[in-house]
Amino acid sequence: MKFTLSWLKDHLDTDASLDEIVEKLTMIGLEVESVDDKAALKPFVIAKVLTAEKHPDADKLRVLTVDAGSGAPVQVVCGAPNARAGLIGAFAAPGTYVPGIDVTLSVGKIRGVESHGMMCSERELQLSDEHTGIIDLPEGAPVGTSFAAWAKLDDPVIEINLTPNRPDATSIHGIARDLAASGLGTLKNDAVAAIPGEGDCPVKVRIEAPDLCPGFALRLVRGVKNGPSPKWMQQRLIAIGLRPINALVDITNYVTFDRGRPLHVFDAKKVAGDLVVRRAREGETVLALDGREYTLTPEMCAIADDNGVESIAGLMGGEHSGCDEDTTDVLIESALWDPIVTARTGRALSIVTDARYRFERGVDPEFMVPGLELATKLVTELCGGTPSRAEVVGYAGHTPKVVSFPFAEVKRLTGIDVPVQTSRAILTRLGFTPEGEGETAEVAVPSWRPDIDGKADLVEEVMRIHGVDNIAPQPLASHDAVNGRILTTLQIRTRAARRALAVRGMMEAVTWSFIPAKHAELFGGGQAALKLANPIAADMSDMRPSLLPGLVAAAQRNADRGFADVALFEVSGTYEGDGAESQRRVAGGVRRGTAKLDGQGRHWAGNAGPVGVFDAKADAIAALEAAGAPVDKLQVEAGGPAWYHPGRSGTIRLGPKVVLATFGEFHPKTLEALDAAGPLCGFEVFIDAIPEAKAKPTRTKPRLDLSPFQAVKRDFAFVVGEDVEASTLMRAASAADRKLITGVRVFDVFEGAALGEGRKSVAIEVAIQPLERTLTDEDFEALAAKIVDNVTKQTGGVLRT
Repeated sequence: MKFTLSWLKDHLDTDASLDEIVEKLTMIGLEVESVDDKAALKPFVIAKVLTAEKHPDADKLRVLTVDAGSGAPVQVVCGAPNARAGLIGAFAAPGTYVPGIDVTLSVGKIRGVESHGMMCSERELQLSDEHTGIIDLPEGAPVGTSFAAWAKLDDPVIEINLTPNRPDATSIHGIARDLAASGLGTLKNDAVAAIPGEGDCPVKVRIEAPDLCPGFALRLVRGVKNGPSPKWMQQRLIAIGLRPINALVDITNYVTFDRGRPLHVFDAKKVAGDLVVRRAREGETVLALDGREYTLTPEMCAIADDNGVESIAGLMGGEHSGCDEDTTDVLIESALWDPIVTARTGRALSIVTDARYRFERGVDPEFMVPGLELATKLVTELCGGTPSRAEVVGYAGHTPKVVSFPFAEVKRLTGIDVPVQTSRAILTRLGFTPEGEGETAEVAVPSWRPDIDGKADLVEEVMRIHGVDNIAPQPLASHDAVNGRILTTLQIRTRAARRALAVRGMMEAVTWSFIPAKHAELFGGGQAALKLANPIAADMSDMRPSLLPGLVAAAQRNADRGFADVALFEVSGTYEGDGAESQRRVAGGVRRGTAKLDGQGRHWAGNAGPVGVFDAKADAIAALEAAGAPVDKLQVEAGGPAWYHPGRSGTIRLGPKVVLATFGEFHPKTLEALDAAGPLCGFEVFIDAIPEAKAKPTRTKPRLDLSPFQAVKRDFAFVVGEDVEASTLMRAASAADRKLITGVRVFDVFEGAALGEGRKSVAIEVAIQPLERTLTDEDFEALAAKIVDNVTKQTGGVLRT
């Protein structure tokens, strides 16, 4: 929302400076995003052309002698056709930045003649698109003074960031009301005088969809003369980023920002018959004022006449009945539209207008008719004409909401003791009507505040005007004992997983929770429960069943832009249904190209190899370990979900039923469906599936299981079938004696013709820790024999000799 300082002061009588106004706006909840004080126009001065001679080497150029009021006249080369002796215009000296051409001037030569600055056109100062000649000011313009100050172009522009719950602040009058309530001035009279008009409006209105249009006001003005709007109106519209079109259209834009009341004007001679407010018919089309043709549906609201649709209600008018320089009779419309239908229609048709911005938030219903009167007043003043009486249809009046408000709620919810009379006065200044003299008031909510529903909303109003800066800083209370745990187990595990994956060189990403339907189906989704009823885009139709589609897409986007070796991770939610219990907390990640833990891409020691299944496995186990999973008890099985390569993927379990993670290289068909290219591997760790660790004793106790005897390691090599998993062999060896054997590790795998077809050699290191005595050779031989026996029975392998 943009407005100029002078425009604000049309509604607010104040002596406050710009800085004070900006600070107060932010303090009362209307956060100021930017302030443009028009510094770019300050260097331009009013100058008079003393002489204008033809350039010696160019027919279309003139050499001017210009008096800028600073001393001796300067020489300027100019190509404008209206450059002449006696002309008064805007002059830019060397060193001045000219915004319209994005150039900082310097002394230069044009066809051999020196030029010390330039005389400017309106386009060069970004005042309009006019550039056929330089600015031609009236005879009395004071030479040597600031052009911006003389033309009143030094008016600062303030932009505020509005939250969706403040429709009243979409008007400059509403912003002034808030500032006045905060004590920064006095709100000027906002009453709009009624215009009686002559005769009834010949065009009638019929509302066939009262649920979409609660009210409609219309008036005919005959004999208008449409042309450019006055300079002051054009300057204000340009300042807030709008392009002046003609007086009739500019008036509607002006009232939209001035009072938050969107309007529309029809060329009355182009309207056939009466106007009908109805639901659009399936496939009905309208050519809108932006030059685009829109196809409507029965869920949308339209204004139609005998020729068909003339306007998309609340969004944009049709080109057929639009006003131009030939318009002499005009219909002014001021209506109320359903906010939800307006928002849905705008989203469906991709129409974003200032009218939609206000209607979908909720305009003041009580200003529907006064808005028509204000527009009529401006039309008759600027364009002439004779207005008819207003035609008002469907509006039944506004019944204000009444909230029972105990003033003690302010202290209870904010901790600040605001006196009752102060709270009552603040609400009154904001337009609320508190009835009752006690500690509780029945507060009538004004028509322009549809966002106020209950006591907490009124507390917020009191608090923002009273000032959050009145909250005294309070130190946190200290406790005698150590504080209990604040974060939940899931939050702790989420943080730990993030840190562990970041330490492994992966970059955290945040991807959309919505993905295309075909991607959801590819990763086990596609159920009706995961479909969005109102998706923000066609390719965001389903809640994601997995983090991997978004991460793969992000990795591919990086690759398309030259960053082929990326490692990304995300710890967030996935969805299996529409209930809260169907949401899972997952840590997922992908590696692409050569983005391994030990380096990326080219290196002096040689190029890194492509990422693979074991990189994904290491990432998954690191995340599990950080999240508190018992990694010494995990079981790794070959094979994973269908989106992984069947021979290069795995599943990590804790027992036969609990799946903690899946990992692997992606299946080529998966990458093709995602429009991505490898090498790519990934993993998903299901953080919420990790069981809670057993509670530990609150007091530290000495460990009694530490052995005073030397640990010993023994190596074994077994020849087994190539289909035997190393984890099976390790479990068999560990089970030989669970007290003495403290660890088993694979350190070599060998395959060769000497072993026989379909055979491989797996070498393991067994850690043995004596507990009660030093083991003898006989003890070790007995334990070794038991290890060999266990492995032989469970895997069919034999000790390699």
